[in-house]
Amino acid sequence: GPGRVGVRIAPWGRSNDIRDSDPLALFGEVAHQLGTRQLAYLHVVEPRADQRRDDGKLDDSKPDAAKTLSAAFGGRLIAAGGFDRASAEAEVASGTADAVAFGRLFIANPDLPERLRRGAPLTAWDRSTFYGGGSKGYTDYPFLT
Repeated sequence: GPGRVGVRIAPWGRSNDIRDSDPLALFGEVAHQLGTRQLAYLHVVEPRADQRRDDGKLDDSKPDAAKTLSAAFGGRLIAAGGFDRASAEAEVASGTADAVAFGRLFIANPDLPERLRRGAPLTAWDRSTFYGGGSKGYTDYPFLT
């Protein structure tokens, strides 16, 4: 049933030169319509996290997608994109998101929950190994000892 289904959207996402001209209007309605279906969650990729940047910093000049779409959806919301421990905790504490997902940090830190728990240093990711090739970059990142 719908309570076991979640949807992930990237409202400000782009592929090559393709993007929506008015993502707030379109995805505001998408979030509203998905909310009427009582889904388990909406997973929103933040436009503030430019996927081409390797410093992992958020661009605060961009909209906060979770904050913008949360009310329209009305259910559980997962935010993703460029979060570190402090910003993820702040996002959840503010009530903007119910949870935060990590992608690139999890690739580079297979023990990410433990690192965050301990306040241990995080390993930087190597973008050149993403999405193809061999096992380099997926199975050779170091674990805490």
